[in-house]
Amino acid sequence: MKHSKMLQVGKPAGVPVQRQSGPPRRILVVEDEPDIRLLSAEVLKNAGYEVDTAEDGKAGWEALHAVRHAPENYALLITDHDMPGLSGLDLVKKLRAAHMALPVIVATGTLPTEDLMNRYPWLEPVATLDKPYSIEQLLETVEALLRSTDGARLESSPPPNSP
Repeated sequence: MKHSKMLQVGKPAGVPVQRQSGPPRRILVVEDEPDIRLLSAEVLKNAGYEVDTAEDGKAGWEALHAVRHAPENYALLITDHDMPGLSGLDLVKKLRAAHMALPVIVATGTLPTEDLMNRYPWLEPVATLDKPYSIEQLLETVEALLRSTDGARLESSPPPNSP
């Protein structure tokens, strides 16, 4: 078990961190360490996101597959890399093979982030978090990735009133 890899808490427990504006966006957190999974979910909920969790890659894939054609698709996947069975990278491989263009944050304590990007360029759009990470790092990474993917979507959309 990975009990030595816990989130670093930058604010006292119970202090809400409100950041997101607009309608809530749905995030899937896939993490095999229960404490990290629950704390991450709570932090994201306090920041205004809707959050689902899965305890491993297989359960994460099932959650992603279940909502693939639903109107309330996930806005973001946050997955641990080092999980038994289906790893975070294997989960992202399945995601990309199914042509699901979901932004992904891969959290890892075992694979340097520069190696991750160099060895797996097909992961994009992706961001990484080195474990252990703080609440602020989690929220800043989520917000930055969602902003960048929203911007890319706007740039590829046709202008209003176009034929």
